[in-house]
Amino acid sequence: MDTLFLAYWKPGLEIGVFWLAFYILFVYIKDSGMVQSLKTVVLLVLLFFVAQVFDFKVIRWVLAHLFQISIIGFLIIFQPELRRGLTRIGQSPLFKILLKEEKIVDEMVKAVTGMARNKTGALIAIEREVSLKRYMETGTALDGVLTAELLLTIFMPNTPFHDGGVIVQGARVVAVGCLFPLSQSQKLSKNLGTRHRAALGLSEETDALVLVVSEETGVISVMSGGKVNRDVDEDKLKQELLELYEPSEAPARRQRPFFFKKRGI
Repeated sequence: MDTLFLAYWKPGLEIGVFWLAFYILFVYIKDSGMVQSLKTVVLLVLLFFVAQVFDFKVIRWVLAHLFQISIIGFLIIFQPELRRGLTRIGQSPLFKILLKEEKIVDEMVKAVTGMARNKTGALIAIEREVSLKRYMETGTALDGVLTAELLLTIFMPNTPFHDGGVIVQGARVVAVGCLFPLSQSQKLSKNLGTRHRAALGLSEETDALVLVVSEETGVISVMSGGKVNRDVDEDKLKQELLELYEPSEAPARRQRPFFFKKRGI
């Protein structure tokens, strides 16, 4: 029995690794809109094998060179999707230790509570499953590691990006000075200004978790799913962020395996 195990454990492990890799790849392709491109690639591969079988030398030569060029083209065209996919895989339980979610949360809490004490206005959107790419395009690309110092610098009064929104993907600040849609909801107090309406508007149109610091009062608000949670203290803020960054225990109907936890407030 031991001999049999020693003989087959390596092949079994290799099959398991390949199965998991292909499963993640196919799920991501299905959800990212790359299905049509994949169909074209499969068709070209089949054509290549036909050319091999029937020894169509010219077709085989053309396809062989086409594949070499298409790899570069594929990486260029689908760079945003590939990057987002790697980010999502990095947020999976398999890479939880490497991500050090609690350190990210501590940096976020440190920045937000610091701005609240100094009454520095801030607007921070954390991307979950729904892409915030179209809102990133309204601002300036940054792609910096999320730290308290970076956030405090961005929202420092009289700086170019102070009045805009910041978009966070995982452990990175990817865009600053972004414009978010203003909510028309009557539920929002008339005492709250444009920053709060923009936060609520984004939470109504996407599943992002949006943090707001009031410039007038220093009060922290958290918005998600079109709902507002006002006057959030440091402990509550940390709890909300830890639940966001920890991989969720997915319900049965959920099909996407490696994303931020969806949660209303």
